[in-house]
Amino acid sequence: MSAGCDTLSMKEDDVKKLLAASAHLGDSNVDFQMKQYVYKVKQDGAPILNLKKMWEKLLLAARVIAAIENPADIIVLSNKPFGQRAILKFAYYTGANAIAGRFTPGTFTNQIQAAFREPRLLIVSDPRADHQPITEASYVNIPIIGFCNTNSPLKYIDVAIPCNNLGKHAIGLMWWFLAREVLRLRGTISRDIPWDVMPDLFFYREPEEVEKDEQLKIEAEGQTGDQWTSVGATGEPLADSTVAGGEQWGEAPGGDWGAEPVPGSVPTAIPVTIGGGPAPDEWNVAPTTATRDWGADDSEWSAADGKGAAGNW
Repeated sequence: MSAGCDTLSMKEDDVKKLLAASAHLGDSNVDFQMKQYVYKVKQDGAPILNLKKMWEKLLLAARVIAAIENPADIIVLSNKPFGQRAILKFAYYTGANAIAGRFTPGTFTNQIQAAFREPRLLIVSDPRADHQPITEASYVNIPIIGFCNTNSPLKYIDVAIPCNNLGKHAIGLMWWFLAREVLRLRGTISRDIPWDVMPDLFFYREPEEVEKDEQLKIEAEGQTGDQWTSVGATGEPLADSTVAGGEQWGEAPGGDWGAEPVPGSVPTAIPVTIGGGPAPDEWNVAPTTATRDWGADDSEWSAADGKGAAGNW
């Protein structure tokens, strides 16, 4: 497919990535249909896959994916944990739908359930582990692309990409290559400029590593906050208890803080007796003089005798 076309040919950097991730090493058990992709067998019995055929099948799969108008009609899935992060990243960059984890039986065949889907293309990470969705896809004539190891069965697989699908680096790199080639065929990214997304984002990470990185990040943020100090007008860091004005935090600028009135405080009321009546402390004694209506006008004030005032009160 890429013969005579330098644009689609595999570059030296791509070969180095494949070799570094051990994507060319297969399983010791070789399926009879996968023998055509084996280049040589090592002395320890491990087969070596043909990188040229691997790249040709990768380009073919990318052309099939790019031919679908609506990327949402593509479903990528992985039952193994090593490929779940890779398919989520692939779905994010290409617009496909990802099914990470356990596949619910009947997703492609049972129209009653809420998770029923009718995709136009299915991409799996391991045909042996993802046998249930492959079988259901065969019932409804859905084309299937699979990353196949030397021991993978090719039944119902339309486009088989030979690679090492057991290593977390190998399977993540293959998904990265496929996403990059699809974006190039769509015209989203240029072939002249390297893709700014690193293959490390497609690699599986252990939960312990994620927790360790988060802990280190929290500790780094805490140390940064502890090292912060105030800076004076000259640009030199001041002491912990000294502010830019030369005053100490423990001292008040005007003297003792306890001697000053507290802002917003209400002064103590002085008891006042109106009209010669009893003091406010004697609440059980009725007032002997009339009380005035403070809400009324001055013209309506009138004196009242003690009885009327007591009754109105």
